[in-house]
This record gives sequence, structure tokens and C-alpha cells, in this order.
Amino acid sequence: MSYASEFCNYKPKEEAVILAIESSCDETAAAVVKGGRQILSNEIMSSVTEHIRFGGVVPEIASRAHTAAVSLVTDAALKSAGVTLADVDAVAVTYGAGLLGALLVGVSYAKALAFAANLPLVPVSHIRGHIAACYLGNPSLEPPFISLLASGGHTAVILVESYTSYRILGSTLDDAVGEAFDKVARVLGLDYPGGPNIEKLARLGSPSVPLPLMFKGEKTYDLSYSGLKTAVMNYRNKREMTGLPDDDADIACSFQQAAIGALVKRVEEAVDEFGILKVTAGGGVVANGYLREQLASACAKKSAQLFLPEKKLCTDNAAMIAAEGYIRYMNGEFAGLDLNACASVELR
Repeated sequence: MSYASEFCNYKPKEEAVILAIESSCDETAAAVVKGGRQILSNEIMSSVTEHIRFGGVVPEIASRAHTAAVSLVTDAALKSAGVTLADVDAVAVTYGAGLLGALLVGVSYAKALAFAANLPLVPVSHIRGHIAACYLGNPSLEPPFISLLASGGHTAVILVESYTSYRILGSTLDDAVGEAFDKVARVLGLDYPGGPNIEKLARLGSPSVPLPLMFKGEKTYDLSYSGLKTAVMNYRNKREMTGLPDDDADIACSFQQAAIGALVKRVEEAVDEFGILKVTAGGGVVANGYLREQLASACAKKSAQLFLPEKKLCTDNAAMIAAEGYIRYMNGEFAGLDLNACASVELR
């Protein structure tokens, strides 16, 4: 009999307490969430400062940092929530997508913890976790709604039909929007992570740099950021070669407006097409203040409700994994001790 089958006759609890572990990139995180919506604790230990001098995340450094931190951050989450393992109903863990070595640390630890405490093990997609982050702090939110996924690895416009059923309306054909922010930041000589630094610089500039519109004149929910990124590189290189003065603030402002404008436009079109007047967003780029302002403005224009996670719940965290884990738990979607990490997973 497999480990997962031991819990086939379980009775789900509406107020189930989920302990979640997240280790997909450079944050080691653990959280305790009750009933899928109430955060009891949300602890994060980041190794981002160790990656800055490399201009991005170094997988081996991240994996070592996770190994050192995972037990500490889990203990901190339990203590902060005022619970013990005896109070926990299931252990949820990110199994993908992300850096394989980093994911393996979290998956291995969660399997051992679940087995030792005789708790169900709930496998969670990091991508779905970003979508589920909108449930935290929004107890009245229920599907259907239009969701914008905007992170360093994924960008998509999604019709969330139910808690477990999604339809991807469009996605990026190349770079994710967060990846494009990081690459443009590097061109402008800004530190990693690029998103917050571009946003800060953009406040000092104006959108005066001519940049191309993706899929101009086409009706599509898909996105493409490679051309926009290349246009920024070419523009800046041309100015350097011809001795023109630095206008990096204007470049940052123009890029941010173009990159985010494409996202908001597609959300507006989805609201119009499907007549759904609820919009959510998730992923690290959703911490961008300009994106939040533009989404709020667009939703107000369409008389649609906008549900956004707190900024700290947009970047990688374990509370969002617990929120999605709760949905899996209620459906009895448990994993065995043979659960493995996956560098890439589909949103399905």
C-alpha cells in the first residue's frame, strides 16, 4: 500500500491547518495557513544578497542555502503560528516549477516531515500557488475570475473557471515579463533583482523613448518580450556609440510602461470577452506599483472588482503554497513518498 493511499478515507476539515514549504528559487519559506485563507504565520529566509554579485540566482548557492535554512524556517513558522505538528492536518510542498536542486531540498524535507508525523503530503505547483495567493486576505473571493500571472518565469492571462479548472487564454512566447525586467536592468547597469530597481529608476523619467508594440493590430492574448528587450538594448547602444547623454531613467520609464501596458490591455480584453467582472493577479511582478495602479484604473473603467495579494505575497512565499495546498487537500490530492521535484510543470 502506498503512503498516499493510507489517507484515502480521510475526512477533510473545512478549517484544516496546512503547513507549507517553498524552496523553488532563492527564498526558503514555510507558512501555516488555516482554512486556506487565514495566515497564521509566513516565514521567509532569502539568499538573494548572495546572488547579487552574479547578476542572478546561482542554483548551487541557492540549494546550499535551502539546506541550511529549511529546518530553521519551518520551526519558526510553527512557533510563530503558535502550533505544533500535532495541530497540523497536512504538509504541502512546492514540487515544481523552479530550480531542480532547490526544489529537491524542500520536497525531501516535506516528505520526511509528513512521514514522521503521519500526515498527508500535498504536492503543489508553484505556478498555481501564485494564482492562489489572491485568496489570502480576500475571504469572499470565489471563481470564476480573470487572473494575470506575471512572474520571473511565467506570464499568462488565465480564465479561472473553478478552484481546480483553469483555461489559459494567452501566454508569453519567449521571455516572461519578470525575466525581461531583469535583462533590461542588466543593460542599464542595475543590480539584481531588476524589477524593483527599474521601477525606482522609472519614477525619475518620462515615457519618451519610442518602443515597439507587441503584436500590433493583432487580436491575441499572447505576449512577446524579446523584441521589446532588444529594442531597449539597441536604443541604448546607439546613444552610447553616438555620444548622446545618458537617459536611462527615460528608458526605464518607457520600458515599464510598454511591458506593463501589454499585460493590462489583455486583462481588459478578457473582461470584455468573457463578461467576468472579477480580476486577480499573482507573481513577483505584481508587486510593481505601476502595474497595480494600472490594473486598478482598468478595472474601475470596466466596473470590475480587483483582488490583489499584498505585495509580500506576490514574491515567492509559502503562504500561497498553503492556500493552493488547501484546495488540493480538500480534493484528496495526496502524493506518495516517491514524489519527485520537477524543474518544469504545466499549468493544468
